[in-house]
Amino acid sequence: METETETETETETERPWTSAELEERLRAVAEQRYHDRHPFNVRMHEGTLTPAEVRRWITNRFHYQQHIPVKDALITAKLGSSELRRTWVRRIEDHDGREGDEGGIERWLRLGEAAGLDRADLLSGRGVLPGVRLAVEGYVNFCRLRPRLDAVAASLTELSAPDLMRRRVAAFERHYPWIDAEGLAYFRERVHQGRRDSGEALALVLRWARTREEQERAVAALAFKCDVLWSLLDAVEHSEPEDLR
Repeated sequence: METETETETETETERPWTSAELEERLRAVAEQRYHDRHPFNVRMHEGTLTPAEVRRWITNRFHYQQHIPVKDALITAKLGSSELRRTWVRRIEDHDGREGDEGGIERWLRLGEAAGLDRADLLSGRGVLPGVRLAVEGYVNFCRLRPRLDAVAASLTELSAPDLMRRRVAAFERHYPWIDAEGLAYFRERVHQGRRDSGEALALVLRWARTREEQERAVAALAFKCDVLWSLLDAVEHSEPEDLR
C-alpha cells in the first residue's frame, strides 16, 4: 500500500520547477561545467601556451566557428513564428556577416592571420583534429534532430561567454603581445552579442519548459553542450604535432 511519504516524494520529483528554480539550475550548469575550467583554457589565460599551441587552438576552434551559423539555421527552421525566426536569424548574420559588418567568421580568420596562420589553410580545414570534427558534428546533429527546446537550451553556454571573452582579451593582450591587438576583435564583439543572445535564449527556455520532463531536458541539453566544448579542448590539449593534418 502506498504511504503518504511515498506519495509526497513522487509528487516532489514530478513537480515542475518554478522559472526561478529552472534558471538557477541552468546557471549552475553553465558555471560549473563551462569550458573556462578546462586545463587548456586555464593555461591560455595564465599565459603559458606556446605559439604552436595557440595556433592549434585557433585552427581547431575555427572549425566550430564555421558551424555556428549552420546549427543556428537548423534552429531557425524549428521556430514557429516570423518574430522568433527574425530574432534567431540575426545570429546567423552575426557570424556570416552582413552589409557593413564583416561577421564573426571573418573576425576569426583575422585572428588566425594575426597569430601567423594562413587564411587559406584555415578555410581548408587542414589541421582540424578528428576529435574536434566529431564534437562539432555531434552538436550540429543535436540541433538538427532534437526539439527546439533542447536546441535552444544547448546554446545557453552563452550565459558564461561574456565574462570569458573579457578575461580572454585581457590575457591575450598581456601574455601574447605577438598577436596584433586588432586580431582580438572577435572576442570583444562577443561580449555584447553573448549577453544579448543568452538573454533571449533563456527567456525562450523558461517560457517553453513547463513540465518537469521538459525542464530536465533543457538542463541536460545545456550539460551536453558543455561536454561538446570540453571535448573540443580535450582533443586540442592532448594532440601531438603529428596529429595535425
